[in-house]
Amino acid sequence: MGNPQDGAPTLRLLGLDFADLTLPAVVARLAARPADAPFSYVVTPNADHLVRLARRPALRPLYHEAGLRLLDSRVVARLARLMGLPAPQVVPGSDLVAALVGQAIAPEEPVTILGMPAEAVEVLRRRTGLNRIAHHDPPMGFEHDPAALVAALDFIEAHPARFTFLAVGSPRQCMVANALARRGVARGTGLCIGASLLFLCGLEKRAPQPVQRAGLEWAWRLAADPRRLARRYLVDSPAIVTLLRQEARLRRN
Repeated sequence: MGNPQDGAPTLRLLGLDFADLTLPAVVARLAARPADAPFSYVVTPNADHLVRLARRPALRPLYHEAGLRLLDSRVVARLARLMGLPAPQVVPGSDLVAALVGQAIAPEEPVTILGMPAEAVEVLRRRTGLNRIAHHDPPMGFEHDPAALVAALDFIEAHPARFTFLAVGSPRQCMVANALARRGVARGTGLCIGASLLFLCGLEKRAPQPVQRAGLEWAWRLAADPRRLARRYLVDSPAIVTLLRQEARLRRN
């Protein structure tokens, strides 16, 4: 199987072609890719990512060259529909990771993780039963250190797995995934998933389901960690409204 988005219905929003698939359909597509398939990667842009892409167009190839693009924002989807724009189905990265670990990855299957403290990986082993985790936690700022970046790429290539979890934050994880795809050595599927594994192992708590369904998970996270997230949610991300309005206006003209 080639790129997991091949043949999938897509909807274009803010310059990206998103797969319009349900979570079970995404899990089935990813589970069908063999471990030795040419490396492809999954991105799950949210409002913060989309605003960053508008401000830093040089990052766009990282998303355009992904094998699968999924919208990870109920807020963006609802705002788009309110403005008359098409919006793909929302597949949160955290839900995708939980489904893959729970349904598609056997306990004895090797997986590779880039990022997360070693102690968090040990918690993940105990809580999920995953027994064959290859783990490398690169230093802060590794994306600006050629030697550290190459070390991260080499580690992933030396530990092939059907699923590689890239948990070093955006846009770093997309930079790593794109570099792996361009080098052409790695195999399987890379998942740019941020803090999703921390949610899965219980070291960070997700909002309750009703809060998630209401599109207010961002407010839950802001209340839990205001110092780190205030700028993201209160200063940067609201620009998504302007971007969607501009797109709606362009489509009408």
